[in-house]
Amino acid sequence: MSRIALSRGAIDDLDSLIASHSLPDDTPARVARSLRGVSRFPLAGAPLTGRWRGFRFVLGPWRWMVIVYRYDEAPDTVVVVAVEDGRSSAAVTASR
Repeated sequence: MSRIALSRGAIDDLDSLIASHSLPDDTPARVARSLRGVSRFPLAGAPLTGRWRGFRFVLGPWRWMVIVYRYDEAPDTVVVVAVEDGRSSAAVTASR
């Protein structure tokens, strides 16, 4: 199984979403559960294009939560780089 790591930016994103969306205290555990499949199958997430080429995404514990990651094959590590509200106009898109 691949190791999962969260970047500082992803941690900050998650903390902001917890505060702004009044998410429950167990949100980090829910996100971790959402990433279990990615730890087993790191290329399972949908690939992004454009500026985000080389990154993939999966949906989090809520259908609106987008978890963006990159898989580094050599150390077998999945690095989560962003956690965003996909309904937001500022969310990661294939073209920005």
